[in-house]
Amino acid sequence: MLYAATGGNGRFHLEKYKISVIVPVYNTEKYLSKCVETLTGQTYDNLEILLVDDGSSDGSGGLCDTLALKDGRIRVIHKENGGLVSAWKRGVRESTGEYLSFVDSDDWVDLNMIGEMAVKLSGHLREIIASDYVIERGEGNCEYVWQQLPPGVYDRKAIEQEVIPKLLGEEHRYVCISRCMKLISRELIENNCRYSNPAIIMGEDTTVILPALIDCERLVIMDHKAYYHYLYVGDSMSHKYDKGLYQNIQLLRQVVEQILKDKFAGEKRSAMCRRSDQEYIFMLFLVLKNEARGNASGYKKNISEICRDEKVRELCKNTSVRVQDKANKLLYLVLRHPNEITIRLLRLAMLIYYRK
Repeated sequence: MLYAATGGNGRFHLEKYKISVIVPVYNTEKYLSKCVETLTGQTYDNLEILLVDDGSSDGSGGLCDTLALKDGRIRVIHKENGGLVSAWKRGVRESTGEYLSFVDSDDWVDLNMIGEMAVKLSGHLREIIASDYVIERGEGNCEYVWQQLPPGVYDRKAIEQEVIPKLLGEEHRYVCISRCMKLISRELIENNCRYSNPAIIMGEDTTVILPALIDCERLVIMDHKAYYHYLYVGDSMSHKYDKGLYQNIQLLRQVVEQILKDKFAGEKRSAMCRRSDQEYIFMLFLVLKNEARGNASGYKKNISEICRDEKVRELCKNTSVRVQDKANKLLYLVLRHPNEITIRLLRLAMLIYYRK
């Protein structure tokens, strides 16, 4: 029997499961009200909305308190700044719902997102409901991103056979490894929080969602439902030059390897480790792109040193990946054959592309 149904006003009733929506907040005063309005306006009422103010230095903390006065489902947590991972983990610890959902405070969601996803819940302690998303670039310019995994319901056997083998090492994500645009059983998050390291800034969601997907016993992929709106801010910190990205990627790889060591044994572990090596090559593409795009004075030196590193050379020698995107083909060429011509060509390509 379904636990929820829609009435004539489009709102959901018989809402059996409490869903905790965790919103990490840091200096997003400009966007926060819109984000929260799309949560309090959900067609599904059985929610708690946790606004975790991570030591904001603008007016975000005060705005959180103001918004909480307008809706009793909102709880505000003020904490010292510790980064995104520390913020969402604090939200997890203080939440009380059977299921967790994550929304970043500069993004927003469709009003029917949680209601339509909640209908797919079964009450299983290890299940994930996953939808799609839209990249919002402003002025009506948007890009829809769909899961590569076909829509449907996947039991444990199907997850082991069809999902897990393709979680890593694909040019495009087979399943989106993001905290957001999902409903996730509490157990899957709580059991895997230990892998999340606040020192990892880029790819931090992989450290909790990868093991959660590996442990998942029921996965539902919504049928082309792009409820989640990801705001692309070109001048944000996430899109500027990051001089520590290479070290970040190396640390992320160590965590991924630990996850695979803990979750698999024998030939399955070996197969997943090969996939991890392929994943690392794609992550190195991001490092090269970061250097070529943002490091005007040192990109040649840094790219050359990265590509000529003994471990990277060994990786490229022993591991191949399938590359189809033109940009990735150029990045792969530089990674395997770093020289004055290829590195300068990459720099030129990045400058042309990001001037569009």
